[in-house]
Amino acid sequence: MESRYEAIIGLEIHVQLATKSKMFCSCSNTGENQPMNTTVCPVCMGHPGTLPVPNGEAIRMAVMAAMALHCRIPERSKFDRKSYFYPDLPKGYQISQFDEPIGVDGHLTVQLGEHIHRVGITRLHLEEDAAKLVHISGKEQSIVDFNRSGSPLAEIVTEPDMRFPEEAGAFLRELRLIVRYLGVSDGDMEKGHLRCDANISLRPKNEATLFPKTEIKNLNSFRAVERALAYEIQRQTELWDAKTPESAQSTRGWDDTKSVTVLQRTKEDAADYRYFPEPDIPPLEFANSYLRFIEAETPELPAARRVRFADEYGLTPKDTNVLVNDKQLGDFAENVVSELAERAKEEGRDWEKGKAPLITQAANWLINRLSKLLFDGGSTIEKMPLTAENFAEFITMTNAGRLNNQAALTLLSAMVKTGGDPSTLIEEHGLSAIDDEDHLAALVDGVLADHGKVVEEYKAGKQAAFQFLVGQVMGASQGKANPQVVQKILRDKLS
Repeated sequence: MESRYEAIIGLEIHVQLATKSKMFCSCSNTGENQPMNTTVCPVCMGHPGTLPVPNGEAIRMAVMAAMALHCRIPERSKFDRKSYFYPDLPKGYQISQFDEPIGVDGHLTVQLGEHIHRVGITRLHLEEDAAKLVHISGKEQSIVDFNRSGSPLAEIVTEPDMRFPEEAGAFLRELRLIVRYLGVSDGDMEKGHLRCDANISLRPKNEATLFPKTEIKNLNSFRAVERALAYEIQRQTELWDAKTPESAQSTRGWDDTKSVTVLQRTKEDAADYRYFPEPDIPPLEFANSYLRFIEAETPELPAARRVRFADEYGLTPKDTNVLVNDKQLGDFAENVVSELAERAKEEGRDWEKGKAPLITQAANWLINRLSKLLFDGGSTIEKMPLTAENFAEFITMTNAGRLNNQAALTLLSAMVKTGGDPSTLIEEHGLSAIDDEDHLAALVDGVLADHGKVVEEYKAGKQAAFQFLVGQVMGASQGKANPQVVQKILRDKLS
């Protein structure tokens, strides 16, 4: 039965920026890989009398991310003190931004199947991360690890424009892809490089009033975000049906094991944080020349790349998404296409006329074969020794029929392991296809003599019989026959 209520969903996302040093000091920003409390100094430990110095690279990354999200960049931005007490906050306040953030009034368009939805971005601001509490199993004490304290974060706050958990998941996936394309963050949720709090409330359909929201914390995966929101929709629907909807703003934690949210506290308002301007950091003023410089160095983003791959390469939406959603795979694919085009130019072929089947074949091998070989071998595009030039030569060979499918798989596996030249590996592994028509004609004659009944079935109109006969010839040649030549000889003899 269709629900009588509408979910109102907004997200607050923290993106850890991939700078070399922390937000307000020179300590290394790689503390997650170091022993506890070793990448620290008096500034990020909150010692009295220390002065913060803003990280210029973090500011550049934040401005670039804001631009990528179509935000307006105000001429002036400032830092503020956000006061609250917690063991992982050494100063007793966090340096953040309140009323003058880096970027405002942006949006991100996401696609979920055929559904295209535009989500407003309220703001993007910079702040420092807190330390990390390490809870020791079986003991009452916890350790505060200050390695993370002071790491630069870009917080992105959306408008409450989403209505379904799947939209929130799609938004987060696209956002992670954008920050990875920009190179401003790894966006790894498992490592805490991208952290999300989800806000949700329900209201009767066709009603404009916003009711008190529930903020869900401890969401460390896209699936957890979607599951937690789905649970809250069910929980709050039951409250509405009982005529006891949420009457106050609250914060709940997500218990992934039990698949439920758990009440933690009533939510503070902005006034509870006692924001005031950070007196030790002067306001930021963005000159037009600075913004133009960042805009010029911003790389192509996923949405634009999808359009270009479809237009230039003629790829299907499915193949386009696979290549664009894995930036390294997409980069490798582009290099392969460039090599194929260069090869065609050297051989005097018209690339534009003949490119479609080569690109389609390259995409198929990249997506369905190479990716699986890498996954099974525990490797990645970045680590493999196979070059785009050699892969392009491999595609040219398969397209010309020099290799049957099994031989091509064997060759590709060897190339992935060794990075060797395909022509050399073909000779080393004895993978050359048999093209000699006299030799193949003799094999065809033998197969036709042994399978007279199948021949009659083919002549009676059973097309599957033809593929059976092709398979028999390929088997007789131990998989080395050129399948195109085999099919030609078979058709000639059967006619």
